[in-house]
Amino acid sequence: MSKDQPDASRRSMLIAGAAVAATAAVAGKAAAQAPTPPAMPPAGLAAGGGSSKIFQVTTTATGKVQGIANGPTWEFRGIPYGAPTGGKNRFMPPKKPAPWTGVRECFAFTSVCPQTQSDIRGEYGQLIMWDRQVGGMGEDCLSLNVWTTNVDRAAKKPVFVSFHGGGFATGSGNAPGFDGKNLAHYADAVVVTVNHRLAAFGYTDLVGAGAPDAFKYAGVTGVMDLIASLEWVKENIENFGGDPGRVMIFGQSGGGAKTSTVLAMPPGKGLFHRAAVQSGAALRLMTPEAGAEAAEKLIKQLGLGKANIADIQKASWQQILEAQTAARANFSPVIGTDALPNHPFDPVAPAVSANVPVIVSTTLEDAALGLTNFDLTEDGLRALLDQRTGGKGAEVLALYRRYDPGATPFLIQAQALTDAGGRRAAYALATRKAALGAAPAYVYQWNWRTPAYDGRFGAVHGIDVSASFHSYRDGFFAGSTPGKKMADRLASTWAAFAATGDPNNAHVPPWKAYDDKTRAVMVYDNDTRQDFNPRGEIRAWWDAHPPAPGQRG
Repeated sequence: MSKDQPDASRRSMLIAGAAVAATAAVAGKAAAQAPTPPAMPPAGLAAGGGSSKIFQVTTTATGKVQGIANGPTWEFRGIPYGAPTGGKNRFMPPKKPAPWTGVRECFAFTSVCPQTQSDIRGEYGQLIMWDRQVGGMGEDCLSLNVWTTNVDRAAKKPVFVSFHGGGFATGSGNAPGFDGKNLAHYADAVVVTVNHRLAAFGYTDLVGAGAPDAFKYAGVTGVMDLIASLEWVKENIENFGGDPGRVMIFGQSGGGAKTSTVLAMPPGKGLFHRAAVQSGAALRLMTPEAGAEAAEKLIKQLGLGKANIADIQKASWQQILEAQTAARANFSPVIGTDALPNHPFDPVAPAVSANVPVIVSTTLEDAALGLTNFDLTEDGLRALLDQRTGGKGAEVLALYRRYDPGATPFLIQAQALTDAGGRRAAYALATRKAALGAAPAYVYQWNWRTPAYDGRFGAVHGIDVSASFHSYRDGFFAGSTPGKKMADRLASTWAAFAATGDPNNAHVPPWKAYDDKTRAVMVYDNDTRQDFNPRGEIRAWWDAHPPAPGQRG
């Protein structure tokens, strides 16, 4: 049987999906681009478009939206910035939402991109509440949430735009860890969180697999959504009290990778003015060859070939998600189009964002998120390091013990994995950004360890997300006095950086920009301090003994 000819069972699956789509064919052409049903004017004090102490109405380019008071902030949830992405819009660049009449009630989160759910058996997932991606699931997912303290156009407050974590495959701007109300209040700013296409829905390089040129952006539509969200911010944020000339984009983990990517996208030029990449420095992305390979695996799972590849728009989103899971492929942004011509920070930093100052960070034990061997012994640690370093485990362990004699073997393991991987990438990004000489790079390392789960996770991946949102009530900080102090420090840094492009503020010591000679790094801990080339011997060791390509770090 040829590669392009589906077998009977897969043909049946596709036909079944097509039948479902055909049922709505009469309305399909309009529905593919239509928003959720037009809003009706709300009842109560704010009926007819007015505002009250509880409700607030403001205007966007596509219609009026109504938010609700939450203490000193106004919340607007589920505002569409793009049209639904199903049907003929699937794998296509984002389109603007259709305008609506009346006032749209924006009190609840709306759908997130289809995705597999977090396994509740994982303690780290429980800690960060990753199983709570609220709002439902579907392809009408191009929405954003806004928190603000003032909708006066003259307020001109700095604006934060958060790109959520979860790699390029899971998560949402609706997740509890990205709630913007505390940061909006603390920083007196406007906070925006974004939902967008993920995994196969946002990054299937169909042209590389033989699709017509109409699908040329299919491998990058997820990050094109992010650009569309920033265009929405530029057009509308003044009506939420924000300053479109002071927009800071930021994200952690996958959100950091997205921020790295947007920094390299020509369509994003001028839409943002500062950026922060937390534990997610992306130097390189998918090549067209790798993107085509992933797309072919998806197509095969759907029972399609080159001759009928466009029929992928007729499948249900459930079929796409099933095929994505079965394909076991990496679906992430693919370089090679005018939307994303090159790798973000390889071999150099992107010139298109040269004038944008950047904060780059890691946490001391970032890699602990993926580890479960909490009972690791010193002998076991030495054996693991031997495996990774070609028998140099004793040498490496002795080096780490000089810096951190009291840490558990589990945490030393996490430090080593972080130093060998993500921390090296973060330093490389900062070094290349600084080398442009146009705008500064600032580097921080988060060392403060969470007491959660009896302290076993240490300064784990994601702990600084809560601090940057000034959310010290969550599992990492549990409302503790030391935790609040740490959140004050990082949220104040965010406030200063968004407002001025300089992270210096009264809550931290003086902070110098990074370059590869002085290597200035702000260390966030109980004794928050600026270090120069912190843990330099460890960094030098991994620079001299880099892990093998593809090895986890």
